Amino acid sequence: MRFFENENTTGLVPGSLLLADPAMRDPNFRRSVILLCAHAEEAGALGVILNRPTGKTLGELYQPFEKNPLAKVPVYDGGPVDPNQLLLAAWRWDESAGTVFKLHFGITAGKMLGLMEGSEPYVCRGFLGYAGWEGGQVEGEMEEGAWLKAAISRAIEAEDGSQLWRSLVGSFGVKYRLLSNEPDNPSLN
Repeated sequence: MRFFENENTTGLVPGSLLLADPAMRDPNFRRSVILLCAHAEEAGALGVILNRPTGKTLGELYQPFEKNPLAKVPVYDGGPVDPNQLLLAAWRWDESAGTVFKLHFGITAGKMLGLMEGSEPYVCRGFLGYAGWEGGQVEGEMEEGAWLKAAISRAIEAEDGSQLWRSLVGSFGVKYRLLSNEPDNPSLN
């Protein structure tokens, strides 16, 4: 099953997905799917890891959300930078505009509540921390083969955890499908 069309351009745009190459061993990013939220080659890039759920909700982690409509919003480990900072994000697919992905990132709880309760509700998530790169850093890492770039797809809502990474990386072809299913410890094979 193919979830996205691989783009052959080197340009990164907010809304792109960065998929950790199967050879990546850095524990901060191993088997991660990152939603790129901001990018400027000179200034750098910022994103959040989409496939590391904490198993907690805003209401469980933060007392002000306990009896709030946002209490059930899931929280994810967003990345190694500032892991105590909570970032809120919301998105939806706009079919009327040709399946456009609309992302609101770094929003307030009030803005998120409005998006959740709107006539066209958004998917809402909280992220603890983020992934960040200095100017030119992510481009260099891509040239070294650390990341695969993919267009955003609905797969980010259909699957979670390591299965999301496996599905997305595996859709690059047979080689990547085999590598994405390799066990963490090959000696257990």
